[in-house]
Amino acid sequence: MMPPVLRTLGLSTAAIAVALALGACGTEGIEVAEDDPTHQGAVLFAERCSGCHTMKAVGAQGSANRELRNQGPNLDERTETVDDVLYAIRNGGFSGAIMPQNILVGDEAEAVAQFVSEYAGSEVDRPTTPGEDEDAPASDAP
Repeated sequence: MMPPVLRTLGLSTAAIAVALALGACGTEGIEVAEDDPTHQGAVLFAERCSGCHTMKAVGAQGSANRELRNQGPNLDERTETVDDVLYAIRNGGFSGAIMPQNILVGDEAEAVAQFVSEYAGSEVDRPTTPGEDEDAPASDAP
């Protein structure tokens, strides 16, 4: 029979390992540099939003299983403005059906909104703005 001290230590170690493993579900790691002004927003997004939303910048794959009702939009596939993100945070998304209202408030909500508006839409094919494409033919306009 195992001494009680070793048994307690073994159970505690197992509980910590399980907690760490579950805490990492839905994320593969934050790719935003620590000196990036939106890093804190990325950390908060990973903590509070990655369970339901997909976003490469934080390794979140929360909307990977689209068969579950509680999966939020894949933010790699859409662009967002700061105002739209703040609206969604305050109002529980745009439909108000699933996302909890005010999951973040104040400076934390602002930090996440800044981060999402900066990094969302990584898979959106955006047309170039005239004058930005170096390979575009020169204009004949005076």
